[in-house]
Amino acid sequence: MTNSYLSSIIKLFEYYKSLGEKTFEQLDDDALHWTYNENSNSIAIIVKHLWGNMLSRWTDFLTTDGEKEWRQRDAEFDNDITNRNELLIKWNEGWTCLFNTLKNLKEEDLQKTVYIRKEAHSVTDAINRQFAHYAYHVGQIVFLGKMLQNNQWKSLSIPAKKR
Repeated sequence: MTNSYLSSIIKLFEYYKSLGEKTFEQLDDDALHWTYNENSNSIAIIVKHLWGNMLSRWTDFLTTDGEKEWRQRDAEFDNDITNRNELLIKWNEGWTCLFNTLKNLKEEDLQKTVYIRKEAHSVTDAINRQFAHYAYHVGQIVFLGKMLQNNQWKSLSIPAKKR
């Protein structure tokens, strides 16, 4: 792949995937299921939602609408992931679908039009839309992890200076 946009966006997606994984490593299994209240999502629910979105958006990316008929979005918010292994399987399955698609795109594909919920997007705009969505949710995962770990949190970037 010689396209600098595709190379750059893949690196950005890889970075955000790694932030999620570094957060999971700092948490015990119970923390992955913790919710602030009944109206908030646990890390496990956020992962399940990302998984469903990724499979829907990136399966047959260039040829079918990104909102697949088989997707059950509402069920993505059911808290039914039972353990860390199941969470990691879904996490990796979603990201694998995304990376396989991006790594197989050609520069000329960037000029094509794809659809998400019957709305036309350039391929670049569709990729950017998904990047923003995933960065938003990974940020939620990191924030929850930081709250749950409190003083035991190990910074994922340059730690703030102690006061």
